[in-house]
Amino acid sequence: MIPDDILSYCLSNLQDVVLVESWGERGIFYNPHNMLKRGIYVLTIKEKDGAHDKASMLDREHIYRINVGLRKETFIKLFGYLPKRPKAGEVVDMEFDFTTTNTIMPHPVYAWMGWICVLNPSNETFDDFKAMIQESYIFAKEKFAKRKITVKKAI
Repeated sequence: MIPDDILSYCLSNLQDVVLVESWGERGIFYNPHNMLKRGIYVLTIKEKDGAHDKASMLDREHIYRINVGLRKETFIKLFGYLPKRPKAGEVVDMEFDFTTTNTIMPHPVYAWMGWICVLNPSNETFDDFKAMIQESYIFAKEKFAKRKITVKKAI
């Protein structure tokens, strides 16, 4: 699989999402009718290291990472606990090799918020990851509904 396959899957199967490119990554955001400036994160694909995110060694040739945010309860079911927030430039304190490909694991920096990731998934691993994309999508819709109410109240 390549990143474009994953983005195409999201754009074809998730209603009211948009593709946004920024900060050196591409993201799928839930944003019906472009009501918000960006929308709510559903998924990001990162293809290079950033100043505070080098744990996956994405500067290796043809390596990329898919990231999604899950409900904290789901994250705990998958990995047992939520780690503490790491200091700037550090990674979460969890027993994972964040450079491993084709393995669904906590996000090296944002696991404390319930984010998970997979580097270079196979078709089979991506099939498993689709359920997590779906949860992230539903979670984004819930966040959007709350934000939309807040925006309406402000008007």
